[in-house]
Amino acid sequence: MGTSKPKIGRTKLEVMHPDSAGIDVGGSRHYVAVRSEAAEQPVRDFGCYTCDLHAMADWLQHCGVRIVALESTGVYWIPLYEVLERRGFEVLLVNARHVRGVSGRKSDVLDCQWLQQLLSYGLLKGAFRPHDQMCELRELNRLRTRLLREQGRSVQHMHKALTLMNVQLTNAISDVAGVTGQKIVRAIVEGMRDPEELASYRDARIKASEQEIAASLQGNWRAEHIFALKVALATFDFCAQQLLQCEEQIDRAMQALQRFSNEPAKAKKRSKAKNAPKFDVRERLFKMCGVDLTRINGIDVSTAMTIVSEVGTDMSRFPSDKHFASWLGLCPGTYISGGKSLGSATKHSTNRATQALKQAAAALRTSQSALGAYFRRLCGRMDKAKAVTAAAHKLARLVYAMLTKGEEYTDQGQQYYEERYRERAVRLLQRRANKLGMLVVPATA
Repeated sequence: MGTSKPKIGRTKLEVMHPDSAGIDVGGSRHYVAVRSEAAEQPVRDFGCYTCDLHAMADWLQHCGVRIVALESTGVYWIPLYEVLERRGFEVLLVNARHVRGVSGRKSDVLDCQWLQQLLSYGLLKGAFRPHDQMCELRELNRLRTRLLREQGRSVQHMHKALTLMNVQLTNAISDVAGVTGQKIVRAIVEGMRDPEELASYRDARIKASEQEIAASLQGNWRAEHIFALKVALATFDFCAQQLLQCEEQIDRAMQALQRFSNEPAKAKKRSKAKNAPKFDVRERLFKMCGVDLTRINGIDVSTAMTIVSEVGTDMSRFPSDKHFASWLGLCPGTYISGGKSLGSATKHSTNRATQALKQAAAALRTSQSALGAYFRRLCGRMDKAKAVTAAAHKLARLVYAMLTKGEEYTDQGQQYYEERYRERAVRLLQRRANKLGMLVVPATA
């Protein structure tokens, strides 16, 4: 008789977190579930007021809870997360898509009970969230981005008001928000209508002549459009004032996060970005990170500030640069079924650091550097969107290496990259020739 085969059964799940709780976050009520042995009523609901959140924390401590899982529902989870974290709980912010993908959900089980059950078996992982000081910097930087967007809308409203009056100023000068444009627009709002006098505000750097600018300033000057122009200009000035105050708060937050006292090396010669902050962002970032991220080609001070404010300076949460790139959504997807690859498209991501890295990658198009040569070679063999994602992935790995190892990035130059690419191509040709029994002979002069 042959030996009997071992019976294959399901592995029993072990309880890893008996002191867990699950919270279903809502706009007006929060439903909380603990294990059935911890309380007579294992499921309770609490309000959304601050006193209710502290009452929830008191009840969880009374039940012996140490770790809590809650879904990322809108922005309602943020006050609850902060209260529980300050009270000493380990809080896991869970993606609702991941929870929905776990099979075994019963229709008569509440969301909070399902979260508590999954957490007790160790089936949930918390999302990345920086510490409190970095969250402050992140929120301020996001507010600054919104203010810049609002200021940009006010410039569009100026364009519209001028066009409705058939004042074709935008055809003569490139930027209404520049020095010449602002002088002319403010003079129009104050009541000046003479095209020749308005054209006299022309700056010496403007390519168009005064005669061309004067010809573009002949309009119908309707009162309602003048009023719309006045409102748009007032909105522009208000946003500029709010931006200055916001940048002061960002400067204070970055000074509080400084860990290094040495000064950065001399910066590369670059044209200053139009919407860059008024204070020395590069020095602040260097004293926070210990390295100068702007030495990477394509990354300017605004991009570096966005990356640091979204990710932070502590990369210990990401075991490797591959994990970091995957969190950013810059890695190829692994869609495999039956041993067959079904696609490798990257997942859609709204991460602000990801968008900043993609913009930095697109800026490598004209860069005379090794990264610029790498990006142009990618564009030669794939479409532009995929090349931008691949170059952004490379930038993300460089940022991770600089923040973890504390080493400065040194550009080897475009010529160095081209020589290394030629060496790789020659080695590949030699291997192919050897398989075919042939020999590669370099051409002589």
